Amino acid sequence: MSQKILVPIDGSDFSIRALQHAMEIAKAMDAEILLLNVQYNYNSPNINRFVSREEVRKYQQESAKEVIDGALKVVENSEVTVHTKMRIGSPDYEIAKEAKESNVHSIVMGSRGLGAIKSKIVGSVSFNVLHVASCPVTMVK
Repeated sequence: MSQKILVPIDGSDFSIRALQHAMEIAKAMDAEILLLNVQYNYNSPNINRFVSREEVRKYQQESAKEVIDGALKVVENSEVTVHTKMRIGSPDYEIAKEAKESNVHSIVMGSRGLGAIKSKIVGSVSFNVLHVASCPVTMVK
């Protein structure tokens, strides 16, 4: 069974750069890529008063498809095998959970580069994943 590298993708330039870096690693290791898009969980009593759960789910699926399709264009002429997946929830938690469940070799993800002070105030998905993941994490600036 081939090793997998998890690449969280959100459509940002940062996540695309991380994907490009992960592709280089995957080629060198003869590994596969698992693209993961995490959609926030919008199911709350406040939102569900105005939109149905089905509409929220459809929106999440369409948003994830758009992000993943954009990322697949980056890797379409590659020899690397790419799998895709969507999860719903808190991105840092879901990324770490997926890494463990899929038994990935490592996570390669983008970092917005907010800086130490701003990251402490706002929080950072990549910073949180770095500290809770059960495998090595590479952050691409």
